[in-house]
Amino acid sequence: MLTDIEIAQQCIMKPITEIAAGLGIDADELELYGKYKAKLTPALWERIKDRQDGKLVLVTAINPTPAGEGKTTTTVGLGQALAAMGEKAVIALREPSLGPVMGVKGGAAGGGYSQVVPMEDINLHFTGDMHAITAANNLLSAAIDNHIQQGNELGIDPRQIAWKRAMDMNDRALRNIVVGLGGKANGTPREDGFVITVASEVMAILCLAADITDLKQRLGRIIIGYNYSGAPVTAAQLKVEGAMTLLLKDAIKPNLIQTLENTPALMHGGPFANIAHGCNSVNATKLALKLSDYVITEAGFGADLGAEKFFDIKCRYGGFKPDAVVLVATIRALKYNGGVPRENLKLEDLDALKRGFSNLEKHIENLNKYGVPVLVAINHFDTDTADEVDYVREKCRSCNTEVAFSQVFAKGGEGGRELAEKLVGLIKSTPSEFKLLYDVNEPVKEKIEKIAREIYGARGVVYSPQADKIIKRLGEMGLDTLPICMAKTQYSLSDNPKMLGRPENFEITVREIKVSAGAGFIVALTGEIMTMPGLPRVPAAEKIDIDEAGLITGLF
Repeated sequence: MLTDIEIAQQCIMKPITEIAAGLGIDADELELYGKYKAKLTPALWERIKDRQDGKLVLVTAINPTPAGEGKTTTTVGLGQALAAMGEKAVIALREPSLGPVMGVKGGAAGGGYSQVVPMEDINLHFTGDMHAITAANNLLSAAIDNHIQQGNELGIDPRQIAWKRAMDMNDRALRNIVVGLGGKANGTPREDGFVITVASEVMAILCLAADITDLKQRLGRIIIGYNYSGAPVTAAQLKVEGAMTLLLKDAIKPNLIQTLENTPALMHGGPFANIAHGCNSVNATKLALKLSDYVITEAGFGADLGAEKFFDIKCRYGGFKPDAVVLVATIRALKYNGGVPRENLKLEDLDALKRGFSNLEKHIENLNKYGVPVLVAINHFDTDTADEVDYVREKCRSCNTEVAFSQVFAKGGEGGRELAEKLVGLIKSTPSEFKLLYDVNEPVKEKIEKIAREIYGARGVVYSPQADKIIKRLGEMGLDTLPICMAKTQYSLSDNPKMLGRPENFEITVREIKVSAGAGFIVALTGEIMTMPGLPRVPAAEKIDIDEAGLITGLF
Protein backbone atom coordinates (compact mmCIF):
# COMPACT_ATOMS: atom_id res chain seq x y z
CA MET A 1 0.00 0.00 0.00
CA LEU A 2 1.15 3.55 -0.68
CA THR A 3 2.36 5.71 2.20
CA ASP A 4 0.06 8.40 3.60
CA ILE A 5 1.91 11.19 1.83
CA GLU A 6 1.93 9.32 -1.50
CA ILE A 7 -1.85 8.84 -1.21
CA ALA A 8 -2.31 12.51 -0.32
CA GLN A 9 -0.15 13.65 -3.24
CA GLN A 10 -2.31 11.68 -5.68
CA CYS A 11 -5.50 13.32 -4.43
CA ILE A 12 -7.32 15.71 -6.75
CA MET A 13 -8.23 18.59 -4.46
CA LYS A 14 -10.93 21.08 -5.27
CA PRO A 15 -10.23 24.80 -4.82
CA ILE A 16 -11.22 25.73 -1.28
CA THR A 17 -13.60 28.33 -2.70
CA GLU A 18 -15.55 25.45 -4.27
CA ILE A 19 -15.63 23.53 -0.97
CA ALA A 20 -16.86 26.69 0.76
CA ALA A 21 -19.52 27.30 -1.87
CA GLY A 22 -20.87 23.81 -1.24
CA LEU A 23 -21.49 24.87 2.36
CA GLY A 24 -23.12 28.12 1.30
CA ILE A 25 -20.14 30.24 2.34
CA ASP A 26 -19.66 33.43 0.33
CA ALA A 27 -16.28 34.39 -1.15
CA ASP A 28 -16.04 37.51 1.04
CA GLU A 29 -16.42 35.30 4.14
CA LEU A 30 -13.14 33.56 3.31
CA GLU A 31 -9.54 34.61 3.86
CA LEU A 32 -7.50 32.50 1.45
CA TYR A 33 -4.18 30.92 2.38
CA GLY A 34 -3.26 29.72 -1.08
CA LYS A 35 -5.57 27.63 -3.24
CA TYR A 36 -6.60 24.91 -0.80
CA LYS A 37 -6.77 26.52 2.65
CA ALA A 38 -8.84 29.36 4.03
CA LYS A 39 -9.84 31.01 7.27
CA LEU A 40 -13.48 31.73 8.03
CA THR A 41 -14.29 35.30 9.06
CA PRO A 42 -16.47 36.49 11.96
CA ALA A 43 -18.89 37.85 9.33
CA LEU A 44 -19.84 34.25 8.46
CA TRP A 45 -20.79 33.52 12.05
CA GLU A 46 -22.89 36.67 12.28
CA ARG A 47 -24.81 35.63 9.16
CA ILE A 48 -25.55 32.04 10.15
CA LYS A 49 -25.58 32.10 13.98
CA ASP A 50 -29.39 31.83 14.22
CA ARG A 51 -29.59 28.66 12.12
CA GLN A 52 -30.61 25.38 13.72
CA ASP A 53 -27.68 23.21 14.82
CA GLY A 54 -26.87 19.92 13.13
CA LYS A 55 -26.18 16.71 15.04
CA LEU A 56 -22.95 16.62 17.05
CA VAL A 57 -21.01 13.32 17.13
CA LEU A 58 -17.91 12.77 19.25
CA VAL A 59 -15.31 10.20 18.18
CA THR A 60 -13.28 8.87 21.10
CA ALA A 61 -11.42 5.63 21.89
CA ILE A 62 -10.49 2.98 24.42
CA ASN A 63 -7.10 3.09 26.15
CA PRO A 64 -4.73 2.67 23.20
CA THR A 65 -1.58 0.86 22.28
CA PRO A 66 1.44 3.19 21.90
CA ALA A 67 0.72 3.29 18.13
CA GLY A 68 -2.81 4.65 18.61
CA GLU A 69 -6.01 3.07 17.32
CA GLY A 70 -6.99 5.33 14.41
CA LYS A 71 -9.32 7.82 16.05
CA THR A 72 -8.59 10.66 13.62
CA THR A 73 -8.64 8.26 10.69
CA THR A 74 -12.06 7.02 11.82
CA THR A 75 -13.30 10.60 12.25
CA VAL A 76 -12.28 11.53 8.71
CA GLY A 77 -13.54 8.27 7.19
CA LEU A 78 -16.89 8.57 8.95
CA GLY A 79 -17.35 12.09 7.62
CA GLN A 80 -16.51 10.86 4.10
CA ALA A 81 -18.94 7.96 4.44
CA LEU A 82 -21.78 10.25 5.52
CA ALA A 83 -21.07 12.58 2.58
CA ALA A 84 -21.06 9.61 0.18
CA MET A 85 -24.50 8.68 1.51
CA GLY A 86 -25.77 12.13 0.59
CA GLU A 87 -25.70 13.56 4.11
CA LYS A 88 -24.41 17.10 4.67
CA ALA A 89 -21.43 16.40 6.94
CA VAL A 90 -18.55 18.50 8.24
CA ILE A 91 -15.52 17.18 10.12
CA ALA A 92 -14.03 19.20 13.01
CA LEU A 93 -10.43 18.36 13.95
CA ARG A 94 -7.45 19.59 15.93
CA GLU A 95 -4.31 20.96 14.27
CA PRO A 96 -1.07 18.93 14.48
CA SER A 97 1.94 20.06 16.47
CA LEU A 98 5.37 20.09 14.81
CA GLY A 99 6.86 18.26 17.80
CA PRO A 100 5.14 14.91 17.19
CA VAL A 101 5.44 15.36 13.41
CA MET A 102 9.23 15.56 13.70
CA GLY A 103 9.36 13.10 16.60
CA VAL A 104 7.61 9.75 16.68
CA LYS A 105 3.82 10.04 16.97
CA GLY A 106 3.20 11.54 13.53
CA GLY A 107 0.72 14.16 12.43
CA ALA A 108 -2.99 14.60 12.97
CA ALA A 109 -4.31 14.48 9.43
CA GLY A 110 -5.68 10.93 9.49
CA GLY A 111 -4.18 8.10 7.49
CA GLY A 112 -4.48 5.90 4.43
CA TYR A 113 -7.55 6.85 2.38
CA SER A 114 -9.09 8.82 5.23
CA GLN A 115 -6.98 11.97 5.39
CA VAL A 116 -7.46 15.71 5.32
CA VAL A 117 -5.46 17.66 2.77
CA PRO A 118 -3.19 19.40 1.85
CA MET A 119 -1.47 16.96 4.19
CA GLU A 120 2.02 18.49 3.88
CA ASP A 121 0.82 21.98 4.80
CA ILE A 122 -1.38 20.76 7.65
CA ASN A 123 1.48 18.83 9.27
CA LEU A 124 4.00 21.67 8.84
CA HIS A 125 3.20 25.40 9.21
CA PHE A 126 -0.45 25.25 8.05
CA THR A 127 -1.90 28.78 8.44
CA GLY A 128 0.54 29.89 11.13
CA ASP A 129 -1.75 29.38 14.13
CA MET A 130 0.90 27.50 16.13
CA HIS A 131 3.45 30.23 15.52
CA ALA A 132 1.01 32.94 16.62
CA ILE A 133 0.27 31.04 19.85
CA THR A 134 3.99 30.58 20.46
CA ALA A 135 4.61 34.30 19.94
CA ALA A 136 1.78 35.33 22.29
CA ASN A 137 3.04 32.93 24.96
CA ASN A 138 6.59 34.24 24.71
CA LEU A 139 5.54 37.88 24.69
CA LEU A 140 4.10 37.27 28.16
CA SER A 141 7.34 35.54 29.22
CA ALA A 142 9.38 38.50 28.00
CA ALA A 143 7.05 40.94 29.79
CA ILE A 144 7.49 39.08 33.09
CA ASP A 145 11.29 39.27 33.04
CA ASN A 146 11.26 42.82 31.75
CA HIS A 147 8.94 43.92 34.57
CA ILE A 148 11.30 42.44 37.15
CA GLN A 149 14.29 44.08 35.43
CA GLN A 150 12.60 47.49 35.34
CA GLY A 151 11.99 47.72 39.09
CA ASN A 152 9.38 45.01 39.77
CA GLU A 153 6.53 47.34 40.78
CA LEU A 154 4.19 44.35 41.20
CA GLY A 155 6.62 42.60 43.55
CA ILE A 156 6.73 39.41 41.46
CA ASP A 157 8.56 36.69 43.36
CA PRO A 158 11.03 35.11 40.86
CA ARG A 159 10.80 31.86 42.87
CA GLN A 160 7.05 31.63 42.31
CA ILE A 161 6.74 32.30 38.56
CA ALA A 162 4.51 29.62 37.07
CA TRP A 163 4.53 30.80 33.45
CA LYS A 164 6.85 28.94 31.04
CA ARG A 165 8.19 29.84 27.63
CA ALA A 166 6.91 27.83 24.65
CA MET A 167 8.26 26.20 21.51
CA ASP A 168 6.45 23.94 19.04
CA MET A 169 9.13 21.28 18.88
CA ASN A 170 10.21 18.31 20.99
CA ASP A 171 13.34 19.50 22.85
CA ARG A 172 14.01 17.87 26.22
CA ALA A 173 17.03 20.13 26.88
CA LEU A 174 14.64 23.07 27.36
CA ARG A 175 12.47 21.49 30.06
CA ASN A 176 14.45 23.12 32.84
CA ILE A 177 16.70 26.11 32.18
CA VAL A 178 18.15 29.20 33.89
CA VAL A 179 17.53 32.64 32.37
CA GLY A 180 18.98 36.06 33.14
CA LEU A 181 22.64 35.02 33.22
CA GLY A 182 25.44 37.30 32.07
CA GLY A 183 25.26 40.20 34.51
CA LYS A 184 22.83 42.92 35.62
CA ALA A 185 22.02 44.14 32.10
CA ASN A 186 20.66 40.73 31.12
CA GLY A 187 18.00 40.40 33.80
CA THR A 188 17.52 38.59 37.09
CA PRO A 189 18.76 35.01 37.11
CA ARG A 190 15.97 32.50 37.82
CA GLU A 191 14.87 29.00 36.97
CA ASP A 192 12.57 28.69 33.97
CA GLY A 193 11.61 26.16 31.33
CA PHE A 194 9.76 25.53 28.08
CA VAL A 195 6.53 23.71 27.30
CA ILE A 196 5.59 22.55 23.83
CA THR A 197 3.19 25.07 22.27
CA VAL A 198 0.18 22.78 22.40
CA ALA A 199 0.63 22.56 26.20
CA SER A 200 0.55 26.36 26.58
CA GLU A 201 -2.46 27.84 28.34
CA VAL A 202 -2.69 30.26 25.40
CA MET A 203 -3.65 27.30 23.20
CA ALA A 204 -6.36 26.18 25.64
CA ILE A 205 -7.67 29.75 25.86
CA LEU A 206 -7.83 30.14 22.07
CA CYS A 207 -9.86 26.93 21.82
CA LEU A 208 -12.36 27.93 24.50
CA ALA A 209 -12.76 31.64 23.70
CA ALA A 210 -16.13 32.63 22.24
CA ASP A 211 -14.80 35.67 20.31
CA ILE A 212 -11.92 38.14 20.29
CA THR A 213 -13.29 40.07 23.29
CA ASP A 214 -13.60 36.89 25.33
CA LEU A 215 -10.10 35.92 24.14
CA LYS A 216 -8.63 39.16 25.48
CA GLN A 217 -10.40 38.81 28.82
CA ARG A 218 -9.24 35.22 29.23
CA LEU A 219 -5.63 36.14 28.36
CA GLY A 220 -5.78 38.89 30.96
CA ARG A 221 -6.84 36.36 33.63
CA ILE A 222 -3.73 34.18 33.15
CA ILE A 223 -1.94 33.82 36.49
CA ILE A 224 1.77 34.11 35.71
CA GLY A 225 2.92 33.58 39.28
CA TYR A 226 2.72 35.16 42.73
CA ASN A 227 4.12 38.20 44.49
CA TYR A 228 6.15 38.22 47.69
CA SER A 229 2.91 38.31 49.73
CA GLY A 230 1.60 35.20 47.98
CA ALA A 231 -1.07 37.02 45.95
CA PRO A 232 -1.54 36.02 42.27
CA VAL A 233 -0.16 38.22 39.49
CA THR A 234 -2.00 38.23 36.16
CA ALA A 235 -1.18 39.07 32.54
CA ALA A 236 -3.63 41.98 32.81
CA GLN A 237 -1.50 43.50 35.58
CA LEU A 238 1.44 43.36 33.17
CA LYS A 239 -0.77 45.14 30.59
CA VAL A 240 0.06 42.82 27.70
CA GLU A 241 -3.27 41.05 27.10
CA GLY A 242 -4.10 43.48 24.29
CA ALA A 243 -0.84 42.83 22.46
CA MET A 244 -1.21 39.09 22.97
CA THR A 245 -4.70 39.26 21.47
CA LEU A 246 -3.34 41.21 18.51
CA LEU A 247 -0.87 38.41 17.81
CA LEU A 248 -3.82 35.98 17.80
CA LYS A 249 -6.23 38.05 15.68
CA ASP A 250 -5.98 35.65 12.73
CA ALA A 251 -5.30 32.50 14.73
CA ILE A 252 -8.73 32.74 16.37
CA LYS A 253 -10.42 32.26 12.98
CA PRO A 254 -11.19 28.59 12.12
CA ASN A 255 -9.47 26.97 9.13
CA LEU A 256 -11.39 25.34 6.27
CA ILE A 257 -9.83 22.41 4.39
CA GLN A 258 -11.08 19.17 2.76
CA THR A 259 -10.63 15.42 2.86
CA LEU A 260 -9.27 13.16 0.12
CA GLU A 261 -12.89 12.78 -1.03
CA ASN A 262 -13.53 16.55 -0.88
CA THR A 263 -15.65 16.44 2.29
CA PRO A 264 -15.32 19.79 4.11
CA ALA A 265 -13.35 19.90 7.36
CA LEU A 266 -12.72 22.62 9.92
CA MET A 267 -9.32 22.24 11.58
CA HIS A 268 -8.61 24.63 14.42
CA GLY A 269 -6.58 24.53 17.61
CA GLY A 270 -4.90 21.56 19.23
CA PRO A 271 -4.43 21.58 23.02
CA PHE A 272 -2.68 18.62 24.63
CA ALA A 273 -5.20 16.06 25.84
CA ASN A 274 -3.43 15.28 29.11
CA ILE A 275 -2.37 18.73 30.40
CA ALA A 276 -5.32 20.53 28.75
CA HIS A 277 -8.73 19.56 27.36
CA GLY A 278 -7.62 18.03 24.03
CA CYS A 279 -10.39 19.31 21.73
CA ASN A 280 -10.60 21.53 18.67
CA SER A 281 -11.93 25.07 19.18
CA VAL A 282 -15.41 25.94 20.40
CA ASN A 283 -15.60 28.43 17.50
CA ALA A 284 -14.94 25.79 14.84
CA THR A 285 -17.47 23.38 16.35
CA LYS A 286 -20.15 26.07 16.57
CA LEU A 287 -19.59 27.04 12.95
CA ALA A 288 -19.66 23.43 11.79
CA LEU A 289 -22.99 22.85 13.56
CA LYS A 290 -24.55 25.76 11.65
CA LEU A 291 -23.10 24.63 8.30
CA SER A 292 -24.10 20.96 8.28
CA ASP A 293 -26.53 18.27 9.39
CA TYR A 294 -23.81 16.11 10.99
CA VAL A 295 -20.60 17.30 12.68
CA ILE A 296 -18.02 14.61 13.36
CA THR A 297 -15.41 15.75 15.88
CA GLU A 298 -12.84 14.07 18.12
CA ALA A 299 -11.16 14.43 21.49
CA GLY A 300 -7.63 13.36 22.33
CA PHE A 301 -6.48 10.03 23.75
CA GLY A 302 -8.88 7.52 25.37
CA ALA A 303 -12.40 8.31 26.52
CA ASP A 304 -11.27 8.53 30.16
CA LEU A 305 -9.33 11.67 29.20
CA GLY A 306 -10.65 13.00 25.88
CA ALA A 307 -14.38 12.28 26.18
CA GLU A 308 -14.58 13.29 29.84
CA LYS A 309 -12.95 16.65 29.10
CA PHE A 310 -15.00 17.13 25.93
CA PHE A 311 -18.17 16.71 27.97
CA ASP A 312 -17.24 18.35 31.26
CA ILE A 313 -15.11 21.24 29.93
CA LYS A 314 -15.80 21.94 26.25
CA CYS A 315 -19.54 21.15 26.23
CA ARG A 316 -19.97 23.02 29.51
CA TYR A 317 -18.36 26.20 28.12
CA GLY A 318 -19.68 25.86 24.57
CA GLY A 319 -23.22 24.91 25.52
CA PHE A 320 -23.04 21.78 23.34
CA LYS A 321 -25.33 18.77 23.70
CA PRO A 322 -23.76 15.87 21.77
CA ASP A 323 -26.12 13.49 19.99
CA ALA A 324 -23.93 10.36 19.85
CA VAL A 325 -20.49 8.97 20.66
CA VAL A 326 -18.44 6.70 18.41
CA LEU A 327 -16.05 4.67 20.57
CA VAL A 328 -13.07 3.46 18.51
CA ALA A 329 -11.30 0.23 19.38
CA THR A 330 -9.09 -2.27 17.63
CA ILE A 331 -8.84 -5.98 18.27
CA ARG A 332 -5.09 -5.50 18.75
CA ALA A 333 -5.72 -2.88 21.48
CA LEU A 334 -8.19 -5.18 23.22
CA LYS A 335 -5.54 -7.92 23.23
CA TYR A 336 -2.93 -5.39 24.42
CA ASN A 337 -5.23 -4.50 27.32
CA GLY A 338 -5.49 -8.24 27.92
CA GLY A 339 -1.74 -8.49 28.48
CA VAL A 340 -0.36 -9.42 25.04
CA PRO A 341 3.08 -7.89 24.27
CA ARG A 342 3.18 -5.48 21.33
CA GLU A 343 5.21 -7.87 19.17
CA ASN A 344 2.50 -10.57 19.43
CA LEU A 345 -0.60 -8.47 18.75
CA LYS A 346 -1.02 -9.84 15.21
CA LEU A 347 -1.50 -13.37 16.51
CA GLU A 348 -4.94 -14.71 17.40
CA ASP A 349 -5.46 -14.83 21.17
CA LEU A 350 -9.10 -15.17 22.23
CA ASP A 351 -8.26 -15.48 25.92
CA ALA A 352 -6.41 -12.14 25.88
CA LEU A 353 -9.22 -10.61 23.84
CA LYS A 354 -11.71 -11.68 26.51
CA ARG A 355 -9.55 -10.20 29.27
CA GLY A 356 -8.97 -6.95 27.37
CA PHE A 357 -12.63 -6.47 26.45
CA SER A 358 -13.16 -5.28 30.02
CA ASN A 359 -11.47 -2.02 29.03
CA LEU A 360 -13.98 -1.41 26.24
CA GLU A 361 -16.80 -2.41 28.58
CA LYS A 362 -15.74 0.18 31.17
CA HIS A 363 -15.61 2.96 28.55
CA ILE A 364 -19.12 2.04 27.36
CA GLU A 365 -20.35 2.25 30.97
CA ASN A 366 -18.66 5.63 31.41
CA LEU A 367 -20.16 7.11 28.26
CA ASN A 368 -23.60 5.87 29.23
CA LYS A 369 -23.32 7.95 32.42
CA TYR A 370 -23.44 11.09 30.24
CA GLY A 371 -26.73 10.00 28.65
CA VAL A 372 -25.35 9.96 25.09
CA PRO A 373 -26.00 6.99 22.74
CA VAL A 374 -22.84 4.93 22.05
CA LEU A 375 -21.72 3.14 18.88
CA VAL A 376 -18.55 1.01 18.98
CA ALA A 377 -16.36 1.28 15.88
CA ILE A 378 -13.80 -1.49 15.42
CA ASN A 379 -10.97 -0.20 13.26
CA HIS A 380 -10.49 -3.39 11.25
CA PHE A 381 -7.02 -4.81 10.50
CA ASP A 382 -6.31 -7.68 8.09
CA THR A 383 -4.74 -9.59 11.01
CA ASP A 384 -8.11 -9.75 12.82
CA THR A 385 -9.39 -13.33 12.63
CA ALA A 386 -13.00 -14.41 12.05
CA ASP A 387 -13.28 -15.84 15.58
CA GLU A 388 -11.99 -12.58 17.09
CA VAL A 389 -14.44 -10.53 15.04
CA ASP A 390 -17.34 -12.79 16.03
CA TYR A 391 -16.39 -12.55 19.70
CA VAL A 392 -16.35 -8.75 19.66
CA ARG A 393 -19.70 -8.55 17.87
CA GLU A 394 -21.32 -10.90 20.38
CA LYS A 395 -19.81 -9.17 23.43
CA CYS A 396 -20.98 -5.75 22.24
CA ARG A 397 -24.50 -7.14 21.82
CA SER A 398 -24.35 -8.42 25.39
CA CYS A 399 -23.53 -4.85 26.45
CA ASN A 400 -26.63 -3.62 24.56
CA THR A 401 -24.32 -1.59 22.33
CA GLU A 402 -24.28 -1.49 18.54
CA VAL A 403 -20.94 -2.24 16.83
CA ALA A 404 -19.65 -1.61 13.32
CA PHE A 405 -16.41 -2.74 11.66
CA SER A 406 -14.65 0.06 9.81
CA GLN A 407 -12.09 -0.16 7.00
CA VAL A 408 -11.75 3.54 6.25
CA PHE A 409 -7.95 3.44 6.27
CA ALA A 410 -7.87 1.06 3.29
CA LYS A 411 -11.13 2.03 1.56
CA GLY A 412 -11.93 5.61 2.55
CA GLY A 413 -15.59 6.58 2.84
CA GLU A 414 -16.79 3.31 1.32
CA GLY A 415 -15.04 1.43 4.12
CA GLY A 416 -17.06 3.40 6.67
CA ARG A 417 -20.52 2.83 5.19
CA GLU A 418 -21.64 0.32 7.85
CA LEU A 419 -20.44 2.68 10.57
CA ALA A 420 -22.18 5.70 9.02
CA GLU A 421 -25.47 3.86 8.44
CA LYS A 422 -25.56 2.56 12.00
CA LEU A 423 -24.69 6.01 13.36
CA VAL A 424 -27.55 7.69 11.49
CA GLY A 425 -29.91 4.95 12.66
CA LEU A 426 -28.77 5.32 16.26
CA ILE A 427 -29.26 9.09 16.28
CA LYS A 428 -32.74 8.76 14.77
CA SER A 429 -33.85 6.00 17.14
CA THR A 430 -32.21 7.04 20.42
CA PRO A 431 -32.48 10.66 21.56
CA SER A 432 -29.55 11.97 23.57
CA GLU A 433 -30.19 12.80 27.22
CA PHE A 434 -26.85 14.50 27.76
CA LYS A 435 -25.85 15.46 31.29
CA LEU A 436 -22.61 16.55 32.94
CA LEU A 437 -20.77 14.43 35.50
CA TYR A 438 -20.46 17.06 38.23
CA ASP A 439 -21.52 20.55 39.30
CA VAL A 440 -18.69 23.09 39.19
CA ASN A 441 -19.85 24.47 42.55
CA GLU A 442 -18.94 21.22 44.29
CA PRO A 443 -15.69 21.36 46.32
CA VAL A 444 -12.51 20.77 44.31
CA LYS A 445 -11.79 17.41 45.93
CA GLU A 446 -15.34 16.19 45.37
CA LYS A 447 -15.04 16.99 41.66
CA ILE A 448 -11.70 15.21 41.36
CA GLU A 449 -12.91 12.21 43.32
CA LYS A 450 -16.09 11.92 41.26
CA ILE A 451 -13.99 11.69 38.07
CA ALA A 452 -11.58 9.21 39.70
CA ARG A 453 -14.33 6.93 41.01
CA GLU A 454 -16.93 7.21 38.26
CA ILE A 455 -14.67 7.35 35.18
CA TYR A 456 -11.43 5.63 36.21
CA GLY A 457 -12.93 3.12 38.66
CA ALA A 458 -10.57 4.15 41.48
CA ARG A 459 -11.42 3.46 45.11
CA GLY A 460 -10.19 6.89 46.15
CA VAL A 461 -7.75 9.78 45.69
CA VAL A 462 -4.56 10.59 47.59
CA TYR A 463 -3.29 14.20 47.63
CA SER A 464 0.28 15.37 48.16
CA PRO A 465 0.79 18.07 50.82
CA GLN A 466 1.58 20.53 48.00
CA ALA A 467 -1.70 19.69 46.21
CA ASP A 468 -3.64 20.16 49.47
CA LYS A 469 -2.02 23.55 49.95
CA ILE A 470 -2.94 24.77 46.45
CA ILE A 471 -6.53 23.51 46.76
CA LYS A 472 -6.89 25.60 49.91
CA ARG A 473 -5.37 28.62 48.13
CA LEU A 474 -7.83 28.22 45.23
CA GLY A 475 -10.69 28.63 47.67
CA GLU A 476 -9.11 31.77 49.08
CA MET A 477 -8.71 33.19 45.56
CA GLY A 478 -12.28 32.33 44.57
CA LEU A 479 -11.12 29.96 41.81
CA ASP A 480 -12.46 26.72 43.28
CA THR A 481 -15.65 26.70 41.16
CA LEU A 482 -13.85 25.91 37.89
CA PRO A 483 -14.14 22.53 36.11
CA ILE A 484 -11.39 19.95 36.58
CA CYS A 485 -8.85 19.01 33.91
CA MET A 486 -7.17 15.74 34.90
CA ALA A 487 -3.58 15.23 33.72
CA LYS A 488 -3.05 11.47 33.53
CA THR A 489 -1.50 8.76 31.39
CA GLN A 490 -3.53 7.83 28.32
CA TYR A 491 -2.51 4.18 28.46
CA SER A 492 -4.48 3.16 31.53
CA LEU A 493 -7.70 3.97 33.35
CA SER A 494 -5.43 4.43 36.38
CA ASP A 495 -2.47 6.81 36.78
CA ASN A 496 -0.08 3.89 36.21
CA PRO A 497 0.49 3.17 32.47
CA LYS A 498 1.28 -0.47 33.25
CA MET A 499 -2.16 -1.17 34.74
CA LEU A 500 -3.99 -2.24 31.59
CA GLY A 501 -7.49 -3.60 31.03
CA ARG A 502 -9.91 -2.61 33.78
CA PRO A 503 -7.85 -2.15 36.95
CA GLU A 504 -9.63 -2.34 40.30
CA ASN A 505 -8.96 -1.39 43.92
CA PHE A 506 -6.43 1.32 43.06
CA GLU A 507 -5.96 4.91 44.17
CA ILE A 508 -5.24 7.97 42.07
CA THR A 509 -2.45 10.16 43.43
CA VAL A 510 -2.75 13.90 42.77
CA ARG A 511 0.77 15.19 43.17
CA GLU A 512 0.22 18.77 42.01
CA ILE A 513 -2.58 21.25 41.36
CA LYS A 514 -2.30 24.09 38.87
CA VAL A 515 -4.88 26.66 37.87
CA SER A 516 -5.40 27.76 34.27
CA ALA A 517 -7.50 30.78 35.21
CA GLY A 518 -7.61 32.12 31.66
CA ALA A 519 -8.69 28.85 30.10
CA GLY A 520 -11.06 28.36 33.01
CA PHE A 521 -10.10 25.03 34.58
CA ILE A 522 -8.11 23.51 37.43
CA VAL A 523 -5.42 21.04 36.38
CA ALA A 524 -4.90 18.03 38.66
CA LEU A 525 -1.61 16.34 37.79
CA THR A 526 -1.18 12.62 38.41
CA GLY A 527 1.85 10.53 37.57
CA GLU A 528 4.61 11.94 35.39
CA ILE A 529 3.05 14.10 32.68
CA MET A 530 5.47 15.53 30.13
CA THR A 531 4.71 19.06 28.87
CA MET A 532 7.87 19.17 26.73
CA PRO A 533 8.43 15.83 24.96
CA GLY A 534 11.82 14.67 23.70
CA LEU A 535 12.84 13.22 20.36
CA PRO A 536 13.24 9.42 20.04
CA ARG A 537 16.48 7.67 19.14
CA VAL A 538 15.52 7.83 15.45
CA PRO A 539 13.25 10.87 15.02
CA ALA A 540 10.88 11.09 12.07
CA ALA A 541 12.79 14.21 11.01
CA GLU A 542 15.64 11.98 9.79
CA LYS A 543 13.33 10.47 7.16
CA ILE A 544 11.67 13.67 5.96
CA ASP A 545 13.12 15.38 2.88
CA ILE A 546 12.33 17.69 -0.04
CA ASP A 547 13.96 17.55 -3.49
CA GLU A 548 14.84 20.25 -5.99
CA ALA A 549 11.37 19.99 -7.57
CA GLY A 550 9.70 20.60 -4.21
CA LEU A 551 8.52 16.98 -3.78
CA ILE A 552 8.21 16.13 -0.08
CA THR A 553 8.99 12.57 1.03
CA GLY A 554 9.06 10.69 4.34
CA LEU A 555 6.19 12.60 5.94
CA PHE A 556 4.56 9.33 7.18
